[in-house]
Amino acid sequence: MRIGVLALQGDFLEHAQMLRAVGAEVTEVRLPSDLEGLDGMVIPGGESTTIARLLIRDDLLEPLRQRIRAGLPVMGTCAGMIVLAEHAEGLDREGLGLMALDVKRNAFGRQVDSFEADLDMPRVADRPVHAVFIRAPSIEQVRPPAEVLATLDDGTVIAAQQGNMLALAFHPELTDDTSIHQYFLRMVRDHQAALVPGS
Repeated sequence: MRIGVLALQGDFLEHAQMLRAVGAEVTEVRLPSDLEGLDGMVIPGGESTTIARLLIRDDLLEPLRQRIRAGLPVMGTCAGMIVLAEHAEGLDREGLGLMALDVKRNAFGRQVDSFEADLDMPRVADRPVHAVFIRAPSIEQVRPPAEVLATLDDGTVIAAQQGNMLALAFHPELTDDTSIHQYFLRMVRDHQAALVPGS
């Protein structure tokens, strides 16, 4: 499987390393031509306003949006989740706007307020998934067809899925736990299988 990682800003190298560790081929995406032949796409954490601005500047926003709408599996983590959401409080420019989510940027405070948690995500893994939250957003509202995948103990929604789109408020690439990336590759395989006649 060939997975693209948006490499305009943020922690794309860590995602690439994690994807290779679970058996994927990785392409760093910086230009519209880099989207050709991808089986899946990751939008990493970083600075959401910067990522949104660079998507527009580099003419990637609309080509990427069209491919995701056509079924390309995508995972957005932290800033990537903000860019995927239909509405993001404080995002001062256009994002992809594809997931039926309202998200709040920096919902947990500044970098000094970063924390880690073990999450119950039965669809993803049969054991707790370790997550790192750094200046993390939260999901304030989930509308159908999006579904909640995980919450914190206080009920705050921090992961959701909508068909081929996976949104996470945390950084799975900054741990040794490969559960999230393995789950995303299962999403990619399911998408590939659905494209095969008679499967």
